[in-house]
Amino acid sequence: MPLTPETLTRHELNGLPVRVVDAANPALVGIEGRVVAETRGTLSVASADRVRQVQKQGSTFEFALTDEPADRANRSGTASERGSETAGVRAGQSGPCDGVAYVTVDGARLLSRPALRTEKAGDSTWQ
Repeated sequence: MPLTPETLTRHELNGLPVRVVDAANPALVGIEGRVVAETRGTLSVASADRVRQVQKQGSTFEFALTDEPADRANRSGTASERGSETAGVRAGQSGPCDGVAYVTVDGARLLSRPALRTEKAGDSTWQ
């Protein structure tokens, strides 16, 4: 099954680019990087300087999905610039990015064991 905004919760989140857009702890808002580990209640996000654990409950995440292959030299398949507050628009641009979809997810929708969450079937409604 391809990774799309509609099927995001049915896939492995490790390795996906993510940004914390809202959190119960204001110090965590704005953290961005890649998901390096996931537990039932947290996401571990690796940024340039360190790895931070963010509680899923009470947080909102923005995942960047791309249809471009990963760049082997940089180990990155995402756009090089950060997404703006408007999903699908990069900073400094007036229109949507080609090949990148920004999906905003309430962390409460991800509260389950990752292995079980990826096995369950069903429809998904996103913002």
